[in-house]
Amino acid sequence: MRRLPVYLLLDTSGSMFGEPIQALNNALSGMMNTLRMDPQALDSLWLSIVTFDREVKEVVPLTELVSFQLPEIVCPQSGPTHTGQALQLLYEKVGREVRKGTTEQKGDWRPLLFLFTDGKPSDIQLYREMIPKIQSLNFAAVVACAAGHLADDSMLKELTQHVVHLATADSSTLKQFFKWVSDTIEQGNKSMGTVESLTLPAPPAELNLVI
Repeated sequence: MRRLPVYLLLDTSGSMFGEPIQALNNALSGMMNTLRMDPQALDSLWLSIVTFDREVKEVVPLTELVSFQLPEIVCPQSGPTHTGQALQLLYEKVGREVRKGTTEQKGDWRPLLFLFTDGKPSDIQLYREMIPKIQSLNFAAVVACAAGHLADDSMLKELTQHVVHLATADSSTLKQFFKWVSDTIEQGNKSMGTVESLTLPAPPAELNLVI
């Protein structure tokens, strides 16, 4: 079975402490429940979660949806946002994990990447060094979400043309964002192999597309 690998990079820096990290956990749980009701996702979807604050952690390695166990995402009370290090780990993971096609077997479908942050990279130089490497990985779509007034849309636009901005990182807004993420993943499942690049579904009113 050809897999659709989906990578979630989640900001867990100090500014997420308290209500935002609780809201993030609730929203992720809702997203997983939605995806598990999609038979096609159950057949082909593989998910991985990487968190980044002062440390970068592979919280869940690339795992098929039917076996995926969502852990509680935690964050420190303070600390920097090492987005560049997260992209560096992602680059290594995708190179190692996404199967390329051979004459004997077909490779995986083009992977999807969703990056969520409520700030801007503390390691700007590494972040910018990693951008062309991430872009060389041939993702079907890279979607970045900036939450709150401290998040920097312009930095995310350097990584991808698909940037959405949330006014806050509260529970209802994050729930809407991750519902849209699940819709996008389902869209990717349905269009696998039929289009060159993924057309994102229209976002809900709470999400502002950054043009």
